[in-house]
Amino acid sequence: METVAAAVVGRYREVELVVAAVGAGRHLLLEGPPGTGKTTLLRALAAALDVPLVTVEGNAELTPARLAGQFDPARVLSEGYTGDAFVPGPLLQAMQDGALLYVEELNRVPEETVNLLIGVMSEGELHLPRVGRIAAADGFRLVAAMNPYDTVGTSRLSSAVYDRICHLSMAYQDERDEREIVESRAQGLPSGSPAGARTVARAVAVTRATRTHRDVRMGSSVRGAMDLCDLAARLGGLRGRPIDDPGVGLDAALMALTGRIRLHEGGDRTPEAIVRELWEEVLAAEQDSTDPAAESLVPAAGKASAPGGATSPEG
Repeated sequence: METVAAAVVGRYREVELVVAAVGAGRHLLLEGPPGTGKTTLLRALAAALDVPLVTVEGNAELTPARLAGQFDPARVLSEGYTGDAFVPGPLLQAMQDGALLYVEELNRVPEETVNLLIGVMSEGELHLPRVGRIAAADGFRLVAAMNPYDTVGTSRLSSAVYDRICHLSMAYQDERDEREIVESRAQGLPSGSPAGARTVARAVAVTRATRTHRDVRMGSSVRGAMDLCDLAARLGGLRGRPIDDPGVGLDAALMALTGRIRLHEGGDRTPEAIVRELWEEVLAAEQDSTDPAAESLVPAAGKASAPGGATSPEG
């Protein structure tokens, strides 16, 4: 437990629940937006348990044959349907090795492939034509993940899936944890400098604000804040400006965040206009928080853009 928790920033409750579910022999579905630490948590868990982690990208091309395995046509022609002619897929590999099988974006997987997984979860074994019965070794667990906010190319999971799997919802971490993540993973930040700390604080604030803006359907993950800091460090060097220069930070924010946010349909604003607005709000809140003459602080950027809040002119 402590080994897993040490590898993940925050998330102690989620770590407890995942360790408990896997230890109880249950399969698990992690539901949450990108950048909430699902993969990091599972890698730490597999390392702590000393079991392999087999990762599968869920998409429309993941057929039952690709997941479970299939016969090599060339070898079948020359040797027939022998055991050597069968090429195991990631599911069979994980079952035989007693591994954690991590299926990303389960709601993008074709229904017939999901049905194959339902059978494995129910019976702990797999029946393949001309191969026979394969029983899962001790330690095998299916851990799936999905993003509830992405509706393009996805389908709703059936009740049969939820009936055979434990479910854990993972929201974004709090601001303090996200700052710690950015500080530990961003590159080029001046170590221990006020300018570096200021850049991290701004990056995290504007990234979190994209998640609550009234015109945004899906905001940026913490990866946007990490990219913002990395870009600001490089861009400041190219321009001969400090990393916390507001103009450097704005351009870095536009590069890092505009491609990551998804707007509501039918709106007339652009991602660039929204990021500019949020950046100005973050700077204004920072200025007011350090102004002794200010009677009250401007609300945090993530809340300042709530419906009814003031907005700055689009730049």
